[in-house]
Amino acid sequence: MTQAQKLWLTFVSISGFLVVALGAFAAHGLQPYLDEKAQGWFELATRYQMWHTLALLGLVATLLERNAAFRLAAWAWALGIVLFSGSLYMMAITGQTALAWVTPLGGTAFLIGWSSLLVGSFRLQEPARKKVE
Repeated sequence: MTQAQKLWLTFVSISGFLVVALGAFAAHGLQPYLDEKAQGWFELATRYQMWHTLALLGLVATLLERNAAFRLAAWAWALGIVLFSGSLYMMAITGQTALAWVTPLGGTAFLIGWSSLLVGSFRLQEPARKKVE
């Protein structure tokens, strides 16, 4: 395993732990304190964080080192998790919507990640086949 894969696996592990912990905390500890709108933000943040954490895990486990587009996808998804989910968590917990402008930046990062994955998939090459003589 390369250093880059170890770094990404560490990020995925932390993100996976946090999404489960934050989801449980919101469901059991924060529910009396959050209004319906804030609960919706929190749920949306955990849903997007979980899906992109799983996408990162798949990429790290299989193809991250194959090309630059996959590395860009990984960075974009990580940034999307921090910006999109992070801003929604903060708005839900604090009630302050000043960070609302950050959320679409995170969403854009998610889209860049998925687009980069598509580009990277087109760049994959099949391994050379040995000639049988």
